[in-house]
Amino acid sequence: MPNLRGKMGLRAGFFAFLIGSLAPLGETRADIYAYKDPQGVLHFTNAPTSSRYRPVIREPGRGSAGSLIAPAIFEELIRSAADRYGVDAHLVQAVIKVESDFNSQARSHKGAQGLMQLMPETAQLHQVSNVYNPEENIDGGVRHLRLLLDRYQGDLQLTLAAYNAGVKAVEKHRGVPPFAETREYIRRVMTYLDRYRGSGTISIREQVSH
Repeated sequence: MPNLRGKMGLRAGFFAFLIGSLAPLGETRADIYAYKDPQGVLHFTNAPTSSRYRPVIREPGRGSAGSLIAPAIFEELIRSAADRYGVDAHLVQAVIKVESDFNSQARSHKGAQGLMQLMPETAQLHQVSNVYNPEENIDGGVRHLRLLLDRYQGDLQLTLAAYNAGVKAVEKHRGVPPFAETREYIRRVMTYLDRYRGSGTISIREQVSH
């Protein structure tokens, strides 16, 4: 594999290249490393020559499909989408933790998919063509959070209830639906949100278990 060393500013489009370039499971592929210099430029390589480099994409075959993407990638994608849509990055982090535990290949028995567990109709609404692509999934999920926050004028309880149970359920019950699952979902997200806000940073390096 040719050396990937080079400089470029970190931007969402490049994540699509990195993620899209991953070989199918079972094929040999070198890890990809990166470091950010004092000017804020990220340097990428598959052959690090300095301890400054940290792995950002792991070689397939060392774990489940969800572990192919390094925590640093998730962190940057969360920050980027949160900034783009004006949503608290800690809220995005908490929703992902509860929805999929940072497993980009997660799928629920109800058909929700990916990191932010998008239902097919939600993915279609936000033009997410590949729900298992972390960049697309997070972008779509954060756009949906923004839509719900606007709809409910920033009310987190109603926003999370609608994210979990759907807008129709919230409007039918004129508030948080009396569903045990939805109420537990809200409790868990709010618990993680308080914890993440208390830390003051976005860091998922010790949270990715898949």
